[in-house]
Amino acid sequence: MEIKQQLKLSQQLVMTPQLQQAIKLLQMSRMELTELVHEELLENPVLEDSMDGRDAREVTPTTEAVQHSHGEDGGPTGPEDSNRANTEAVDSKREEIDWERYLEAHAAQPAMPGYRGRGGDDEMPGFEQTLTRAEDLVDHLAWQLRMGDFVEDEQRFGALVIGNLDTRGYLSMEGVPPEEIVPRLAQEAGLHPEDAEEVLSMMQQFDPLGVCSRTLEECLEVQAKHFGMDDLCIRVIRHHLGNLERKNYGAIAKDLDVAVEEVYDIAQMIAEFEPRPGRNYFTEEPRYITPDVYVHKVGDEYFVVANDDGMPRLKISGFYRSAMSENPQAKEYIQNKMRSAQWLIRSIDQRRKTILKVTECIVEKQREFFDLGIEHLKPMILRDVAEAVGMHESTISRVTSNKYVHTPRGIFELKYFFNSAIRRDNDTDIASESVKQAIKKIVSGEDERAPYSDQKLVEVLAQDGIQIARRTVAKYREMLGILSSSKRKKYF
Repeated sequence: MEIKQQLKLSQQLVMTPQLQQAIKLLQMSRMELTELVHEELLENPVLEDSMDGRDAREVTPTTEAVQHSHGEDGGPTGPEDSNRANTEAVDSKREEIDWERYLEAHAAQPAMPGYRGRGGDDEMPGFEQTLTRAEDLVDHLAWQLRMGDFVEDEQRFGALVIGNLDTRGYLSMEGVPPEEIVPRLAQEAGLHPEDAEEVLSMMQQFDPLGVCSRTLEECLEVQAKHFGMDDLCIRVIRHHLGNLERKNYGAIAKDLDVAVEEVYDIAQMIAEFEPRPGRNYFTEEPRYITPDVYVHKVGDEYFVVANDDGMPRLKISGFYRSAMSENPQAKEYIQNKMRSAQWLIRSIDQRRKTILKVTECIVEKQREFFDLGIEHLKPMILRDVAEAVGMHESTISRVTSNKYVHTPRGIFELKYFFNSAIRRDNDTDIASESVKQAIKKIVSGEDERAPYSDQKLVEVLAQDGIQIARRTVAKYREMLGILSSSKRKKYF
C-alpha cells in the first residue's frame, strides 16, 4: 500500500445546467412552459415580456421634459441637467393628477353587468356560479346526513360510512369482507349493529340512489325496490346476475320457471339501473388542449406554423443594460441574471425550431394520411424521423411527448403518428392504428343479432390482406372499448 500522484487526461461528457435546462424545456407541454416562463419573469428582473408593452422602469421623456432638457435658447444642456429635468418632469406629472376628480369619475361609472344595486331588476349571480370547485360525493351525502333525523351515534356511524366509500359509491374496506364492514363501523361509532343496518338502509335511499351499498347485487336491489319492481326482478338480481351479464336468458327462465319473454323484459328494466351511483361525482376534470403547431393546407401543399398565441415574448430589459454600465457594484449580479435570461430565450427558441422541424418531417412522411384519411396512416418509428432530421431518438421522443398538432383532419398528439407495422400480403405494411380503425369499421357494420367473434374478425381482415393473430385482434378491440361478441349480441 502506498500513496502516488499521477496526471491523467480524459474526455467525458458533462451535463451543464444550461444543457439540462434545454432538455427540460424540450419535453415540457405548452402549459408547463407558460408557467415556467411566468415564474422566470417574476424571479429574473432582467427578463420582460414584450407583449405587455414597454417596461415600467423605462420612462419615456414627456414633451415638457424635452423642453426642460434644452436651455433657454433651445440648445442641449449637459447629461446631469437632462436627468434632473426628466425627474422633475415625472414628479410634476404625478402632482398634476387631480385625485378628487378621478374618484368622482370612478364612482359615477356604471355598475358591473348583472348588478344594479338593491331593488334592481337584475339579481346578483347565483351561489353555484361563484363556486371554485364542484360539490363532491362526500359533501353531498354529508349534507343529506345532517338534514336527516339521526341522533348523535347514528350521525357518527353515517360519517364513518361516507368516509369509506370508493369511487363507485360503494361501502368497502380493504381486507374486510362486505358482511363484516357494518359491525366494525357500528362498534367504532358506539351503535348497535341492528340499528346500524337500519341507518345504512336509510342512507342507501340518499341521492344518488343505491349509494353506500356493499355489493352490486345490493345496489341494484335497492333501486329495484325503490321503483316498485316485482319479486321476479328481485330474484333475478339476487341469484342470476352472472347469467344476466352473459345474456344467458334461457338458463334464467328455466331456473325461475318463467317465459323467456319475461326475462327479456326484466333484463331491459335492470339495464336502466345505475350500477355505479358515485360515478358522476368522480369524473375527471375536462382537459383543454392548445395545439403547439398548426398544419395548414394551401392548394396542394401543407405548411407548418408554430402557435405563438398566448406565449410570452421574452427580451432583455434595456433598463438593466444601462444600469450595469452605470453601477459597477451591481454589475456581477446583473451579468448573472442576463446570462440566465439569454440561455432561457435561446432554449425556448431552439425548442420551437425543433418542434417545427419534427412536425414538418412527420407531415412529409404521412402525406397520404393528410390527403386520404386515417386508413392510409403509414407505419413509422422514432428512428425514421431521427435519421431524417439528424437528431437522436431520445430527442424525438421528448419533442413528441405532450405536444399537439392542429391539422385539417383534427387535433392529434405528435406521438399518434408513430405506429408499429402490420404485415400485408403482396402489399406495403399497414400501421397498427389503421388496423384498429378497420376493426372498428367492421364491428359498426355487423349484424347486432350475430356479432363477429375475434376469429371471424381475423378472417375478415385477412380478406383485405391484413395478417393478424386473434390475440392481437382481442387486444386492439379492448383498446377501442369494444365488448366481446357475447356481450355485443342484441336479443331485443
